[in-house]
Amino acid sequence: MSGSILFAACGKINNAVETVAAQSNDVVAVSKPVVSQTPKTPAKGEQTAVFAGGCFWGVEAVFEHIKGVSNVESGYSGGTAKTADYESVSAGETGHAEAVKITFAPAQVSYEQLLKVFFAVAHNPTTLNRQGPDTGAQYRSAIFYSDEEQKRLAESHIAELTRAKTFARPIVTQINALDAFYKAEEYHQNYLVRHPNEPYIVINDQPKVENLRKTFPDLYVSK
Repeated sequence: MSGSILFAACGKINNAVETVAAQSNDVVAVSKPVVSQTPKTPAKGEQTAVFAGGCFWGVEAVFEHIKGVSNVESGYSGGTAKTADYESVSAGETGHAEAVKITFAPAQVSYEQLLKVFFAVAHNPTTLNRQGPDTGAQYRSAIFYSDEEQKRLAESHIAELTRAKTFARPIVTQINALDAFYKAEEYHQNYLVRHPNEPYIVINDQPKVENLRKTFPDLYVSK
Protein backbone atom coordinates (compact mmCIF):
# COMPACT_ATOMS: atom_id res chain seq x y z
CA MET A 1 0.00 0.00 0.00
CA SER A 2 1.11 3.55 -0.57
CA GLY A 3 1.62 5.90 2.33
CA SER A 4 -1.39 7.97 1.30
CA ILE A 5 -3.68 4.96 1.59
CA LEU A 6 -2.33 3.93 4.97
CA PHE A 7 -2.82 7.40 6.43
CA ALA A 8 -6.40 7.58 5.21
CA ALA A 9 -9.39 7.45 7.52
CA CYS A 10 -10.69 4.20 8.95
CA GLY A 11 -13.25 3.60 6.23
CA LYS A 12 -10.89 4.43 3.38
CA ILE A 13 -8.37 1.92 4.67
CA ASN A 14 -11.08 -0.70 4.55
CA ASN A 15 -11.51 -0.07 0.84
CA ALA A 16 -7.76 -0.40 0.38
CA VAL A 17 -7.75 -3.69 2.29
CA GLU A 18 -10.37 -5.15 -0.01
CA THR A 19 -8.49 -3.97 -3.09
CA VAL A 20 -4.99 -5.18 -2.28
CA ALA A 21 -5.50 -8.03 0.20
CA ALA A 22 -4.27 -10.59 -2.28
CA GLN A 23 -1.19 -8.48 -3.07
CA SER A 24 0.15 -7.87 0.44
CA ASN A 25 1.52 -10.28 3.04
CA ASP A 26 0.67 -7.73 5.75
CA VAL A 27 -3.08 -7.77 5.12
CA VAL A 28 -5.33 -10.65 6.08
CA ALA A 29 -7.27 -12.22 3.22
CA VAL A 30 -10.90 -11.07 3.17
CA SER A 31 -14.12 -12.34 1.72
CA LYS A 32 -16.85 -10.24 0.16
CA PRO A 33 -18.89 -8.40 2.78
CA VAL A 34 -22.13 -10.10 3.81
CA VAL A 35 -24.84 -9.11 6.24
CA SER A 36 -23.56 -10.24 9.61
CA GLN A 37 -25.37 -12.46 12.05
CA THR A 38 -26.17 -11.46 15.64
CA PRO A 39 -23.56 -13.08 17.94
CA LYS A 40 -24.52 -15.98 20.17
CA THR A 41 -25.79 -15.48 23.72
CA PRO A 42 -23.10 -14.92 26.38
CA ALA A 43 -22.24 -17.67 28.83
CA LYS A 44 -24.12 -17.88 32.14
CA GLY A 45 -23.05 -15.13 34.52
CA GLU A 46 -21.82 -12.85 31.73
CA GLN A 47 -23.41 -9.67 30.40
CA THR A 48 -22.90 -7.54 27.30
CA ALA A 49 -22.38 -3.85 26.62
CA VAL A 50 -22.58 -2.14 23.24
CA PHE A 51 -20.69 1.12 22.71
CA ALA A 52 -19.99 3.22 19.62
CA GLY A 53 -17.11 5.68 19.59
CA GLY A 54 -15.74 6.17 16.12
CA CYS A 55 -13.80 3.58 14.14
CA PHE A 56 -14.44 0.27 15.87
CA TRP A 57 -10.83 -0.90 15.50
CA GLY A 58 -9.54 1.26 18.34
CA VAL A 59 -12.57 0.88 20.61
CA GLU A 60 -12.35 -2.89 20.23
CA ALA A 61 -8.64 -2.85 21.04
CA VAL A 62 -9.18 -0.90 24.26
CA PHE A 63 -11.82 -3.22 25.67
CA GLU A 64 -9.87 -6.33 24.72
CA HIS A 65 -7.39 -5.25 27.40
CA ILE A 66 -9.92 -5.03 30.23
CA LYS A 67 -9.94 -7.68 32.94
CA GLY A 68 -13.18 -9.65 33.07
CA VAL A 69 -13.86 -9.11 29.36
CA SER A 70 -14.05 -12.43 27.57
CA ASN A 71 -14.85 -11.23 24.06
CA VAL A 72 -15.10 -8.04 21.99
CA GLU A 73 -16.59 -7.90 18.52
CA SER A 74 -16.71 -5.07 16.02
CA GLY A 75 -20.04 -4.52 14.31
CA TYR A 76 -22.95 -2.25 13.53
CA SER A 77 -25.89 -1.01 15.60
CA GLY A 78 -28.66 1.49 15.02
CA GLY A 79 -29.92 0.33 11.63
CA THR A 80 -31.49 -2.70 10.00
CA ALA A 81 -30.09 -6.09 9.05
CA LYS A 82 -30.46 -5.20 5.37
CA THR A 83 -27.80 -2.47 5.60
CA ALA A 84 -25.53 -4.06 8.23
CA ASP A 85 -22.47 -4.33 6.01
CA TYR A 86 -19.44 -2.09 5.63
CA GLU A 87 -20.17 -0.75 2.17
CA SER A 88 -23.65 0.41 3.19
CA VAL A 89 -22.68 1.75 6.62
CA SER A 90 -19.72 3.70 5.25
CA ALA A 91 -22.13 5.94 3.33
CA GLY A 92 -23.31 7.29 6.69
CA GLU A 93 -27.01 7.09 5.84
CA THR A 94 -28.10 3.70 7.21
CA GLY A 95 -28.63 4.75 10.82
CA HIS A 96 -25.90 2.36 11.89
CA ALA A 97 -22.90 3.33 13.99
CA GLU A 98 -19.66 1.39 14.01
CA ALA A 99 -19.96 -0.27 17.42
CA VAL A 100 -18.40 -2.93 19.61
CA LYS A 101 -20.14 -5.63 21.62
CA ILE A 102 -18.33 -6.37 24.88
CA THR A 103 -18.97 -9.61 26.74
CA PHE A 104 -17.91 -9.29 30.36
CA ALA A 105 -18.18 -10.91 33.79
CA PRO A 106 -19.75 -8.44 36.28
CA ALA A 107 -17.98 -10.22 39.12
CA GLN A 108 -14.67 -8.95 37.69
CA VAL A 109 -15.56 -5.69 35.99
CA SER A 110 -18.76 -3.68 36.31
CA TYR A 111 -20.78 -1.90 33.65
CA GLU A 112 -19.96 1.34 35.46
CA GLN A 113 -16.23 0.64 35.07
CA LEU A 114 -16.72 -0.04 31.36
CA LEU A 115 -18.48 3.31 31.07
CA LYS A 116 -15.53 5.04 32.74
CA VAL A 117 -13.12 3.48 30.23
CA PHE A 118 -15.42 4.34 27.33
CA PHE A 119 -15.52 8.03 28.22
CA ALA A 120 -11.97 8.43 29.52
CA VAL A 121 -9.82 6.61 26.96
CA ALA A 122 -11.81 4.86 24.23
CA HIS A 123 -13.05 7.98 22.43
CA ASN A 124 -13.86 11.67 22.65
CA PRO A 125 -17.54 12.07 23.64
CA THR A 126 -17.68 15.76 22.73
CA THR A 127 -17.21 15.56 18.95
CA LEU A 128 -20.45 15.22 16.99
CA ASN A 129 -20.36 12.54 14.31
CA ARG A 130 -16.59 12.55 14.33
CA GLN A 131 -13.60 10.81 15.90
CA GLY A 132 -10.13 11.88 14.82
CA PRO A 133 -9.88 11.71 11.02
CA ASP A 134 -13.20 9.86 10.65
CA THR A 135 -16.37 11.84 9.98
CA GLY A 136 -19.99 10.86 9.48
CA ALA A 137 -22.95 9.63 11.52
CA GLN A 138 -21.48 6.11 11.49
CA TYR A 139 -18.68 7.42 13.73
CA ARG A 140 -20.97 9.00 16.33
CA SER A 141 -20.66 8.53 20.07
CA ALA A 142 -23.45 6.26 21.34
CA ILE A 143 -24.39 3.83 24.07
CA PHE A 144 -26.84 1.09 23.13
CA TYR A 145 -28.38 -0.18 26.35
CA SER A 146 -29.89 -3.64 26.73
CA ASP A 147 -32.02 -2.92 29.81
CA GLU A 148 -33.26 -0.08 32.00
CA GLU A 149 -30.37 -0.49 34.46
CA GLN A 150 -27.78 0.09 31.76
CA LYS A 151 -29.76 3.12 30.61
CA ARG A 152 -29.88 4.52 34.15
CA LEU A 153 -26.17 3.98 34.70
CA ALA A 154 -25.26 5.60 31.36
CA GLU A 155 -27.42 8.65 32.03
CA SER A 156 -26.09 8.94 35.58
CA HIS A 157 -22.46 8.75 34.44
CA ILE A 158 -22.94 11.42 31.78
CA ALA A 159 -24.66 13.66 34.32
CA GLU A 160 -21.75 13.16 36.72
CA LEU A 161 -19.18 14.03 34.07
CA THR A 162 -21.20 17.10 33.12
CA ARG A 163 -21.47 18.32 36.72
CA ALA A 164 -17.74 17.82 37.21
CA LYS A 165 -17.02 19.73 33.99
CA THR A 166 -14.70 16.90 32.98
CA PHE A 167 -14.74 18.04 29.36
CA ALA A 168 -14.43 21.58 28.03
CA ARG A 169 -17.28 20.98 25.60
CA PRO A 170 -20.71 19.34 26.05
CA ILE A 171 -20.99 15.56 25.83
CA VAL A 172 -22.90 14.56 22.69
CA THR A 173 -23.14 10.82 23.35
CA GLN A 174 -26.48 9.32 22.35
CA ILE A 175 -28.21 6.81 24.63
CA ASN A 176 -30.39 4.43 22.64
CA ALA A 177 -32.11 1.12 23.26
CA LEU A 178 -30.30 -1.77 21.59
CA ASP A 179 -32.43 -3.25 18.85
CA ALA A 180 -29.72 -5.48 17.39
CA PHE A 181 -25.99 -5.82 17.01
CA TYR A 182 -24.64 -7.12 13.72
CA LYS A 183 -21.12 -8.48 13.70
CA ALA A 184 -18.90 -6.81 11.10
CA GLU A 185 -17.00 -8.57 8.35
CA GLU A 186 -14.21 -10.82 9.54
CA TYR A 187 -11.42 -8.56 8.30
CA HIS A 188 -12.51 -5.93 10.84
CA GLN A 189 -12.17 -8.25 13.82
CA ASN A 190 -8.99 -7.93 15.94
CA TYR A 191 -7.75 -5.36 13.43
CA LEU A 192 -5.15 -3.78 15.69
CA VAL A 193 -3.68 -7.17 16.55
CA ARG A 194 -3.47 -8.12 12.89
CA HIS A 195 -2.11 -4.76 11.69
CA PRO A 196 -0.19 -3.16 14.58
CA ASN A 197 2.18 -1.23 12.33
CA GLU A 198 -0.33 0.50 10.06
CA PRO A 199 0.11 4.26 10.46
CA TYR A 200 -3.60 4.76 11.15
CA ILE A 201 -3.40 2.23 14.00
CA VAL A 202 -0.12 3.62 15.34
CA ILE A 203 -1.38 7.22 15.33
CA ASN A 204 -5.01 6.81 16.40
CA ASP A 205 -5.42 3.51 18.26
CA GLN A 206 -2.18 2.38 19.89
CA PRO A 207 -2.18 5.53 22.08
CA LYS A 208 -5.64 4.59 23.39
CA VAL A 209 -4.38 1.23 24.62
CA GLU A 210 -1.37 2.86 26.25
CA ASN A 211 -3.62 5.47 27.86
CA LEU A 212 -5.76 2.67 29.24
CA ARG A 213 -2.71 1.03 30.79
CA LYS A 214 -1.68 4.28 32.48
CA THR A 215 -5.12 5.53 33.50
CA PHE A 216 -6.68 2.26 34.65
CA PRO A 217 -3.78 0.02 35.75
CA ASP A 218 -6.11 -2.09 37.93
CA LEU A 219 -8.30 -2.91 34.95
CA TYR A 220 -5.62 -3.32 32.31
CA VAL A 221 -4.48 -6.77 31.20
CA SER A 222 -1.84 -7.41 28.54
CA LYS A 223 -2.56 -9.61 25.56
